[in-house]
Amino acid sequence: MYNSKSLCFNILRKHSRIAAELLKEGIVVFDKGMELVMNAKTEPTGVLRLKLIEEMRTGRFADCDRLPRETILSEQYGISRTHLRDILAQLEREGFITRRHGVGTVINRHVVQVKNRMDIETEFLDMIRNNGHDPAVSQVSIYEECADPVVAAKLQVPVGTEVIRLCRVCTADDRPALYCEDVVEKSRLLKPYQGTELDKPIFWFLQEFCHIDAYMDLTNLQAVLADEKLAKILEIPVGTPLLHMDEVDYDIEGNVVFYSSQYFVNDLFEHTVLRKKL
Repeated sequence: MYNSKSLCFNILRKHSRIAAELLKEGIVVFDKGMELVMNAKTEPTGVLRLKLIEEMRTGRFADCDRLPRETILSEQYGISRTHLRDILAQLEREGFITRRHGVGTVINRHVVQVKNRMDIETEFLDMIRNNGHDPAVSQVSIYEECADPVVAAKLQVPVGTEVIRLCRVCTADDRPALYCEDVVEKSRLLKPYQGTELDKPIFWFLQEFCHIDAYMDLTNLQAVLADEKLAKILEIPVGTPLLHMDEVDYDIEGNVVFYSSQYFVNDLFEHTVLRKKL
């Protein structure tokens, strides 16, 4: 919403409530010409969240039972307490911390040390890295085809609709670790793509070429045995057990964005799901 490089001073008059909030959060500042501009020192919430998780995992809070008070934390990270509370609220929803009245912000060490959370969206290369391996994308291919009945049902489009299928193999220490096929309706593309850009995450592809953000997904998990196709791609014997994730992603309006079929080599990953009582 606030991603422009410069915000005209007129915003302060026309949208004073928004401008005041942005100033309060430190997201924008006044420059010498009295224009509102993006504060280059302000890091996105997602970056700060990851930084705080890493601080709890291996950094300054690695040996702590609790996080410092909000006033101290906000000063250390150079953000407002409101901004900090948003980050802490997300970390609490994800189970990394528990905020208890009269006690403080408790670090859930058993959760922080989990290598890979299946209930939190993580890029494939980060997932491989979190499991202690050196990640890379070894094979990328793209096909333009017509949706068969299975794909059409997943994307909620008529059979025969033109789609793009992106196929990737990611490796862990040069060993094939996972194979993924992402399918997107071709009409969603707003500009041509280049082959050299296809090794980037599907979420980047959607933002860059479709101007779409995936908001949530519904995923079916199933143990399967590698057939001849998967065995060849992943360089494993036919019949090797694999974890199959059958995923449909949606935008914030609830519209289907893309369909993904993913196969993981079991001995290279530790998959954990956190469940909380609501």
